[in-house]
Amino acid sequence: MSDIEFKVKGSIGHILLNRPKALNALTLDMCERLFPKLQEWAVDDMINAVIIRGAGKKAFCAGGDVIRLYEDGSKGGAYPRIFYNMEYRCNALIKNFPKPYIALIDGIVMGGGVGVSVHGSYRIVTERTVFAMPETGIGLFPDVGGTWFLPRLRGSTGMYLGLTGRRLKGAECVALGLAEAFVPSNSLDDLEAKLVNESPAELSQIVSTVKNFAMPEERIAISAERPAIDKHFGLGSVEKIIGSLESDGSEWAKTQVKTLRQKSPLSLKITFRQLCEGAALQFEDCMRLEWRLANRFATDFDFYEGVRALLVDKDMNPQWSPATLADVTDTKINTYFESLPGNELDLNGIVRGN
Repeated sequence: MSDIEFKVKGSIGHILLNRPKALNALTLDMCERLFPKLQEWAVDDMINAVIIRGAGKKAFCAGGDVIRLYEDGSKGGAYPRIFYNMEYRCNALIKNFPKPYIALIDGIVMGGGVGVSVHGSYRIVTERTVFAMPETGIGLFPDVGGTWFLPRLRGSTGMYLGLTGRRLKGAECVALGLAEAFVPSNSLDDLEAKLVNESPAELSQIVSTVKNFAMPEERIAISAERPAIDKHFGLGSVEKIIGSLESDGSEWAKTQVKTLRQKSPLSLKITFRQLCEGAALQFEDCMRLEWRLANRFATDFDFYEGVRALLVDKDMNPQWSPATLADVTDTKINTYFESLPGNELDLNGIVRGN
């Protein structure tokens, strides 16, 4: 069994992320196989659409293989840069894919899993979906196109999700525009079989078919939180956001402050600027910005300390450096956003024939 499997069902290209014991976490090998297959299917007249799913009952894809990034990168290895380069090119190819790209997001979807789903043309979630961009908690930043899609969510929810790593349920994803439809998990096989039988070539046909399986979900907590999110997380700096939350006094606000205080101060301030800049950038420029950030984080202390504390030693006590928001200087932040002469992310010709 391969970590990623490709099949053609009727006129549908089917992708299965197949590392269920590892929550289908993405590896470099998976990305290196996904990229050319999508290029091939993009120009194959026998393929009308693509469906991507995750194996097992726990996850669609819980992110990138962070442990491998930690093990190689902490020793000065090149694996993190090679991985990010390939992963980001996959994200860009999915965003520009010329045919319907349907993600069946059943279970956990975080980080890298978001990157291979959210940029597709149609996303379907279930009652088992758990969405998050938790990177600030491991000393990183919300990448895989987070620079693009987070600032474009409703109100200030993108900034809120990017800074706090808040987990969302499936219905909340639909409410915020991260997904188009909520379908019960036990209906996904029937839905896919229906799509294979119909072989839709147009997104409108897919939408029509999905409507027959979709169900409304009334319990949408994030909608009730929107006024508070917009009030606090629309302010002009991380410090102002925290100050506003502290002056609020509500239990919700106290919870957000506690959450933010646990994150890497460097990650918080870079994420804030990243998302502010991303709101005005085209998609490809968002990905190029992330490539610059990823190169800098690959040599920085906080990422490796965050992974060590949360995923390796699991002492849940990262010692961030700088230790406080006040210690994160503008000069340091600026270095992360500087161009990489001769080493920018190349997104030319990612779709064959374009």
